[in-house]
This record gives sequence, C-alpha cells and structure tokens, in this order.
Amino acid sequence: MRSLVPVAIHTICIYLFLIVALRLIGRRLTGQLTVVDLTVIILLGSAVETAMVAGDVSLPAGLVSAGILLILNRLLTLLVVRSKRLRHLLGIGPVLLVQNGHFLEDHLRRVGLSEADVLEAIREREKADLSDVRFAVMEPDGEINVITQQHFAEAQPDLKEGGSGGKKKR
Repeated sequence: MRSLVPVAIHTICIYLFLIVALRLIGRRLTGQLTVVDLTVIILLGSAVETAMVAGDVSLPAGLVSAGILLILNRLLTLLVVRSKRLRHLLGIGPVLLVQNGHFLEDHLRRVGLSEADVLEAIREREKADLSDVRFAVMEPDGEINVITQQHFAEAQPDLKEGGSGGKKKR
C-alpha cells in the first residue's frame, strides 16, 4: 500500500492555493455566479482532483484528501473568527460599494463587481435611484444591503437616544 502522506501534502497545497487564488479573483453571492464563474469552479475541481490524491485513486486516498479538506476548512474558519488581520487579508468582511449616491470604484474592483451589478441589486430592493442610496454594502456572504437616505435620516434620532427603538432611557 502506498503512503498517504503525499495525498495529505498535495491536498494542503492545493487548498491553500485555491483560497489565495479565489480571494484575488473576487467574491460574489452564489446566486450571482455567471455561467462562466460556475464553469470555472467545476473545471477547478476537475483540474485539481488528480493532483490532490497524487494519482492514487484508492478509497483511502480519497478519504484522506476529503478529511484534510474538511479539517483545513474548519481550522481556517476558527482562525478567521479570532483574527481581524486574517479576515482583512482574505477579504472577509463588509465592503462599502456606494456612499451618498456615489460608487466607490476601487471597492467595486476589489470585490469584482461592476456598477451594473450594484444597480441591479439596488433595483431588486425596490430602490428607485442611486441618488437615493446613502450606503450599499456587500456583506461577507456576498449579499448587497442598501440603506436609503430616508432610512438613514429616520434612524438618526434612534441612534442619538442610544438605540432604544425611539424610547428614552430612564
């Protein structure tokens, strides 16, 4: 029986490579993936499968590779929760896309979105016009949340009173 150490080493290397490569490419909500994005993801899986198991297509090699991937993913999740710096490096966190009705071009480029993508998200939330948008934020899961000028203005008195839902603290 062949050693499974190469399988573990290859799996770790490929996992780290893909995390870095996908971070550099940008992020989108799964529902926002285009046919090209989906094709690339499927082809990535196919392209790295043989290298991950070091050519060993036995059941033990597959189990070791799958186990390593699950462990690495869990470890990365734990590290991200504990490290603000790692969250920043991996681009995990909210990203401001629109501020006071204006696109933040460098932020759009960083997350791989176009102005058209953001305008579509604004329309999906039944917001009429970009000038009505105080903030549009891409959340870590890829969802875009929109805060209108009106909603922001209405929330201000609540914030000044300590966020008590408009009720004064006693």
